[in-house]
Amino acid sequence: MTEMTGFHKSAEAAGARFVEYEGYWLPTAFGDDIMDEYRACRERVIVIDLSPLRKFEVTGPGAHSLLQATVTRDLTGLADGQVVYTAMCNEEGGMVDDGTVFRFDERRFRWIGYTDDDGPWLERHAQRLGLDVTVEPSTNRVHNIAVQGPASRDTLGGLFSPAAGKPGLGDLTWFRFTEGRLGGESGPAVVLSRTGYSGELGYEIFCHPDDGAAVWEAVWSAGRAHGMSGLGLEALDPLRIEAGLVFKGYEYDAGVQDPFEAGIGFTVPAGKADDYVGKEAIARRRANPEELLVGLDIDLPEPPAETDVTLGEDGPVVGVVTSPCRSEVLDKTIALARVQVQQAGSGTLLSVGGADATVVAFPFYDPDKRRPRS
Repeated sequence: MTEMTGFHKSAEAAGARFVEYEGYWLPTAFGDDIMDEYRACRERVIVIDLSPLRKFEVTGPGAHSLLQATVTRDLTGLADGQVVYTAMCNEEGGMVDDGTVFRFDERRFRWIGYTDDDGPWLERHAQRLGLDVTVEPSTNRVHNIAVQGPASRDTLGGLFSPAAGKPGLGDLTWFRFTEGRLGGESGPAVVLSRTGYSGELGYEIFCHPDDGAAVWEAVWSAGRAHGMSGLGLEALDPLRIEAGLVFKGYEYDAGVQDPFEAGIGFTVPAGKADDYVGKEAIARRRANPEELLVGLDIDLPEPPAETDVTLGEDGPVVGVVTSPCRSEVLDKTIALARVQVQQAGSGTLLSVGGADATVVAFPFYDPDKRRPRS
């Protein structure tokens, strides 16, 4: 049965329309024009419910060893209070999922990905390796909103009270997190991370669902002075495409594409010494790539209806459009696409739906990520 998140009633009161997403009702839009929500994120501040992301608490003496053996990133230097984005791959190098690892301490981590399958997959490898570790699903007791946009820091600045010995919001650098309370010492307990999925400066707030209404109200009240808007899934799509952020089921199919084909080859360091699931296969696939994820500038006024990428209007199919959109901030139609490696060079002229499509680098927007780092 479809469930409501801890923020559902607050979002409904703010005008949200809902759609079923991964077992939960999530806002799809907050008004008639989703571009109003899009502009609010690029220019001001928004709040979006991301609670259906699957969370797993990975704890015990073997917690670090398990994650080091199952994700592509090297976690050797990961510090307490740090977050890292990574891929998890199967033995053939195909991606199981992409997600983030939060390190609370040497025995306590949190994995956040897309599907419930991640937990049993981690447990299977813990048993294979004989590790003393517990993998506990926590999605039903850890819900989260993202507060994104240039005014996100100002919105949250007076709300968060850090726990003893934990950094405050002003000291939180990119891909770091802290713990404390929202709205004073008696407010709800939260984890606050400087992460997001929009390409803008932003934060995520994790709390118990019972505290969802109080967290939303505190954020919404503080955000009014900065022109806050709710943001639904429809407006999120062009934001993440412009920022070159991949989405499972679009840029890659579970167990099929490797991180290079999915556009996140940066999550696979060549120098990771420790073995991990899929390491040898990924090395072979790195040396002999068949497809790569690229950006496309498409000479169409609106996103193409067709997904085939061809060599010329009537030429052979050489790839597939995975995520297209009309970018308002760039004033052009863009897309992420997987194409044959021979056609992946920047400047290569291809065709989508009979229109010219030029291979370009991505992210399309703020390629140096200066805004989220600001």
